This record gives sequence, C-alpha cells and structure tokens, in this order.
Amino acid sequence: MEFSRRETIALGLGAAAMTMLPMRVNAAYEDIIADFTGGADIADGDVVLTTPEIAENGNTVPIAVDAPGAESIMVVATGNPTPKVAVFVFGPLAASQSASTRIRLAGTQDLVAIAKMSDGSFKRATSTVKVTIGGCGG
Repeated sequence: MEFSRRETIALGLGAAAMTMLPMRVNAAYEDIIADFTGGADIADGDVVLTTPEIAENGNTVPIAVDAPGAESIMVVATGNPTPKVAVFVFGPLAASQSASTRIRLAGTQDLVAIAKMSDGSFKRATSTVKVTIGGCGG
C-alpha cells in the first residue's frame, strides 16, 4: 500500500494531535466504579485486599479479596489501559465470599476492591502495588 505525500502528512498530523489530547484514565476507572455502585456512597472497611507491596513482574501479580457477606466484588486497577480487572459474584450457597487470582498490571498503581454487600451497601479497600517491570507492554 502506497501513500501520497498529502496522505502521509495528514496521518502524521493526526498522530501528533492524538498525543496532545488529555488521557481520561482516571475518569475511566471512576466511571466503572459508578456503574458498579449505581452512584451509591462507598464506605471503607469490611473488605480485605491482599496484594504484594512490590511486584517484580507486572505480567503476573497475585491478589486476594475477602469480604464476608458480599454478593459481589469488583477489582479495578486504576493505571491499566482496561481498568476493570475482575468481578466475582457469590451465590447464596457460597461457603465464603473470597477469591484469589493473578492479574496483569501496566505499572505502579492503586488497586481498588469494591464489594456489594447483601444489605445493598458498598464497601471499599485500596492497595498500592509497586511494579518494577510493567505487564501491559511496558
């Protein structure tokens, strides 16, 4: 495929304009949390988010969440290109409301766990993970 000089200049200007636009990463994760909670208030406590303080490799970071009495738990990585990492849903016969997994982190960032409790309230826990080698292409 060949480009004319005019098309090449237009592509270059378009790419330059895209680098100048502000990124809405922060707003993206806040919108995801608002969608999950329906705009309700979120209190701290009753949720335990276990993460390593330092992750040597962002490709595989172990996390665990525990929220007794929760119907569902959402985990958000505030600095990832796709902030919503996981949603765990617990049925009425679940033995415990806890889950663990490994996630990918783009770099040093905060992880937020939001739990929807059985009474309809929302609880939050936050943890910062320092990543030495990013896992999302970094």
